[in-house]
Amino acid sequence: MAAKKHPIFDTATTLGKLVLFLGVSTICGVLVAGLMVPAAALASTTTTSSITLFDELPDEMNVGTPAQSSKILASDGSLLATFYDQNRTEVPLEEISPFMKDAIVAVEDARYYEHGGIDTRGLMRAVSSMVQGGGRQGASTITQQFVNNVIIQTYAADGEYDKIKLGADKGVGEKVREIKLAIAIEKKYSKDEILQGYLNWVLYANGNFGIESAAYNYFGIHAKDLNLQQSALLAGVVNSPQIYDPIANPENSLTRRNLVLDHMLDQGMIDAKQHKDAVAAKIDLKLQPQRNGCTSAVRAEYFCEYVSNLFVNDVAYGKTEEDRLKLLLQGGLTIKTTLDPKLQDAAQSQMANFTPMDNNPDKVGQAIVSVQPKTGKILAMAQNTKMAPPEGQWKTDYNFAVDRLDAKGNSLGGSGGFDVGSTIKPFTFAEWLNSGHRTDDTVNASVRRYPQSRPWTNSCGSTGGFYDSSDPQVAEDLQNADGPDGIYYRTYTARQGLALSLNTATMATAAQLDICNIQKMMTATGIHQGEDVTQPYNVSSISALLGSGAVAPLTMANAFATFASGGIYCAPIALLSVTNAKGDKLPVPGANCKQTVKPEVAAGVNMALQQVLAPGGSGYAIPLQYPAGAKTGTTNDSQHTWTTGFTRGVATSSWVGSPELKDQSINGKLIAGQRIPYVDGSTYAGKAWQGYMNQIAGNYDVGAFDPPPASIVYPPAPPPVVEKPKPGQSQNDSDQKSDDKGQQNNGNNKDNNKDKKD
Repeated sequence: MAAKKHPIFDTATTLGKLVLFLGVSTICGVLVAGLMVPAAALASTTTTSSITLFDELPDEMNVGTPAQSSKILASDGSLLATFYDQNRTEVPLEEISPFMKDAIVAVEDARYYEHGGIDTRGLMRAVSSMVQGGGRQGASTITQQFVNNVIIQTYAADGEYDKIKLGADKGVGEKVREIKLAIAIEKKYSKDEILQGYLNWVLYANGNFGIESAAYNYFGIHAKDLNLQQSALLAGVVNSPQIYDPIANPENSLTRRNLVLDHMLDQGMIDAKQHKDAVAAKIDLKLQPQRNGCTSAVRAEYFCEYVSNLFVNDVAYGKTEEDRLKLLLQGGLTIKTTLDPKLQDAAQSQMANFTPMDNNPDKVGQAIVSVQPKTGKILAMAQNTKMAPPEGQWKTDYNFAVDRLDAKGNSLGGSGGFDVGSTIKPFTFAEWLNSGHRTDDTVNASVRRYPQSRPWTNSCGSTGGFYDSSDPQVAEDLQNADGPDGIYYRTYTARQGLALSLNTATMATAAQLDICNIQKMMTATGIHQGEDVTQPYNVSSISALLGSGAVAPLTMANAFATFASGGIYCAPIALLSVTNAKGDKLPVPGANCKQTVKPEVAAGVNMALQQVLAPGGSGYAIPLQYPAGAKTGTTNDSQHTWTTGFTRGVATSSWVGSPELKDQSINGKLIAGQRIPYVDGSTYAGKAWQGYMNQIAGNYDVGAFDPPPASIVYPPAPPPVVEKPKPGQSQNDSDQKSDDKGQQNNGNNKDNNKDKKD
């Protein structure tokens, strides 16, 4: 029907008929509470006092926007999760099936388009029936029901449940007030506007508020696609959602549906054939799971939880946490995130190869997280557990990939990070280059003893720790992973030392640097403590430069993304846009990208990390089919194992370790269907990283990295030696010797170039 009002009486006429109604009630001596008789009228000596009372009632109500479901979406617009107090998605009337509009009018208020909010004919019929002993009959119009729903659900949305009154709990005053509000609503809104509001506000059983949610939950379709029998079924539910629940009480629901169809036939809304076919149709529900919150997310439930925590922690979305949570649960928000479903699914599938959820008796943790260089976008965040798994599976609320708290002390739900092992070494190497050294400067990696008396330079704090087997407090020299009798204790270039992941090489470079500057380099790439993100990575012990500090996988991936991007740091971001129910854009945090590491330093680090994956490097067993750099990491007793690496387009951190008992070794634990005595960074974390990156990297930039300038690679050649001419020797002879020296230096450069290719 057109959006046109056809009330046959105005407010004055309504009052006159109400007076007549009150008079009938008084004569009969019946208090018809269900029909909204004012108690004051029964005690009054004149009807004037009743009219005065009615006039003094408020006639304004703020309909507002009903509480609506919020949605978290992936970057491609696909649904990740839904949040709601009331499962509702508001839709305009033109997006609701005409069958549904007719069905609800037919069964709930046949004269809806004829009255002005109060159906006096129905009201008087109900009174007459009660006077004659016929029992109570309903007389509420769609408008009155709409008013009632708005009042109840507004109280519920505000948490004022004590103010909600249903049916017989309502006093006479509340019922009269609803009558006057219904009349006022009819004067303010068109019939179609009221019908639209009603269909969007009313409950259709099983937590489905509004016709769009009901259509999807029961039939897997939109409200505009409801057919005749589906519309009649849902129209029948609203009278008593519990009694006519199509899931719990299908027989009652079917009987009620057919009654609605009878009304539609009687009122000329459908013809006999439509009626016959619809009555013969089965209910044929196609139930869809109701997804509320991250535990029932379509995918990436821990990323979902991370996003919801970011939202609730951000004062941009409300003054208090309570306000922000209410907005998330009721505001009809559309939150579009950075997550790439292709990458997320690929990362999640890796878990089945190593630590499957249904066969992980030793509770070995695994996580993969990816960030896009130059944007900070979090592309994937996967782990091998669920928040609400089937019985018998490992359950944890902790997100292995992220910090425990944000910078303001609010929970992010994270594990707080894990000791990173040798994945921290590139940052010492980066400062080595930043301070003026070259990649191919040599370092003495044979030095294994750093006595307690040796001072470590730290201009912004203090750094202690020592390695000295002659000291009874230590009884151990610094050693590399190959053990004390290995072959790797000699002079190397700094680049070779990093590619081989030699502890002695890293310590030899650190011994020539200001530890404070190493810490600053870490901070420039985003490295911080996982437990307290306001604090920089703790370098008070020299062992921290070998990986004894805890960092979250997301932080590690993002720090390596800084190198991949040529030294541009971007804060990791998860939100692309937030839009409210009205379509207004709300602010989202930016990545604030900026150059924090010199491009030539980043290029030098990238060159060294590419060698890690080359033959002879510590990650030689996990190369990619694309240009890539990476660093493996293993803690002393293999409690935590890592591979963090990148292409130009994706930086990924892969971790396998002990998330709950962080000091427990994973050696001998069941991983990939086997138990082996020693696990390092390339064993499982590296294999997962390799398989995942080979699968997904081609979706993003896989071009070659910019080479570092020669000035940051090669040590300068010594100046040529020019001898003074001896008596009787010509100047030309002296020049010739100088040329020979120059040719010799050129030869050295050729050797260095050859080494660069290696």
